[in-house]
Amino acid sequence: QLQFVESGGGLVQPGGSLRLSCAASGRTFSRYVMGWFRQAPGKEREFVAAIGRISFSKTYAEPVKGRFTISRDNAKNTVYLQMNSLKPEDTSIYYCAARDAPTLTMALAEYDYWGQGTQVTVSS
Repeated sequence: QLQFVESGGGLVQPGGSLRLSCAASGRTFSRYVMGWFRQAPGKEREFVAAIGRISFSKTYAEPVKGRFTISRDNAKNTVYLQMNSLKPEDTSIYYCAARDAPTLTMALAEYDYWGQGTQVTVSS
């Protein structure tokens, strides 16, 4: 079983930045594709970004391209989401997730393990 501790969420003004962290424990972190998802009140959970296991290939949802950057440090068993130029519509609970397969995917159902989420609120 893979477990996560997420951190870095909070309240930020529009145009500001936050860096989310997701520290994993339990199994070999580097075998997993890692993703970030988010869920706003009254909406379905949606894909944000994903990063490959070793090659560190990346993919992003269109609304966050050019503003968010996903990265990972396999030595620290941690995946990050750097969020810049934040907008009120980025307000959500952000979840990290792990996929026990080699390919990147945006599909929520293809991820096997989930964190508990961290709240990000963008407001003036």
